[in-house]
Amino acid sequence: MLTVDARNLSLKDVHQVLKLKRKSNQSFTELLPLEPLTNHEQEDLDKIRNNFDSYYAEAKISEGQVKFLFLSPLLWLAGFYQPSIKITLEENIVDIFIEDEDTLIKGRMDILAVNNTVQKTGYPLFWIMVVEAKNSSINALEGLPQLLTYASKSLEDQESVWGLTTNGVDYRFVYLKQGNPSTYQLLPQLNLLDSESSIQILQVLKAICKIQHTPESD
Repeated sequence: MLTVDARNLSLKDVHQVLKLKRKSNQSFTELLPLEPLTNHEQEDLDKIRNNFDSYYAEAKISEGQVKFLFLSPLLWLAGFYQPSIKITLEENIVDIFIEDEDTLIKGRMDILAVNNTVQKTGYPLFWIMVVEAKNSSINALEGLPQLLTYASKSLEDQESVWGLTTNGVDYRFVYLKQGNPSTYQLLPQLNLLDSESSIQILQVLKAICKIQHTPESD
């Protein structure tokens, strides 16, 4: 049996081992209903963006800072912090065994998993992978193979799952769907420092949040 560290997986490895196929990209509006921001949301988003701009100018943004200072406020503003939604920091992901490939994927990684607390399966509906950004040298897509590896596990018991990989400034959303083979779409890159693009980041997060907060959870 082959044992693989999740951090060493390439995108080609993920396609082969997980039988996952990339599908032609759709736009955000084809997959999600994006609503206009309120004045209050716009003001808070401006504060988050300006704060990031201040840190980014010094080129010293760590993974922890991205999660605590920027991603966390964005999730709060999008509505994720409510009793019907559970956010966990998955530092130790259970090993994934791929029977067809006789491969065991192991690894320790920092990733946020968002669950609707009324889910019977317990599998996350939204995975967030944060890659460390130093001097803009690490592309947000560096986290894509790991994100796909763990997010695709959720497809065993649910039709679709959302993912996000970010270095704090660039945000790449991914939509995975169950099938034969299962597929994923890589949505257009969004940038927190760009005013219009940052609005879409929050709109997308709000739309995904509404998927989590189903009527059953009220």
